[in-house]
Amino acid sequence: MNLRNWTMDHTKGLIIGFILPLLFVPLVFLILTWVGDYYYSQLWVKFKIILDYRVKILTLSILSNLIWFYIFLNRERYNVAMGIILGSMLYAPYVIYIKFF
Repeated sequence: MNLRNWTMDHTKGLIIGFILPLLFVPLVFLILTWVGDYYYSQLWVKFKIILDYRVKILTLSILSNLIWFYIFLNRERYNVAMGIILGSMLYAPYVIYIKFF
């Protein structure tokens, strides 16, 4: 991709792809408390302290971007869809750093 072709739709998708997983982390907590029979506060402490839990929950929340990617792809708004994928890829260095270092 050439930066000369960068549009506002790319920027909107990038913002959606970066912000949305942060908003979905509490929802992932809620689902895991129902399924895993945890307390919410117990899971939050594990998220803050144990890095392995942080990677798992963050990865699950990044998967929420697939829903929006699919929606914008079906509406043929390809620039927004590309921005969502790029926003999701911004989390990759952080996840790799936590997982392997």
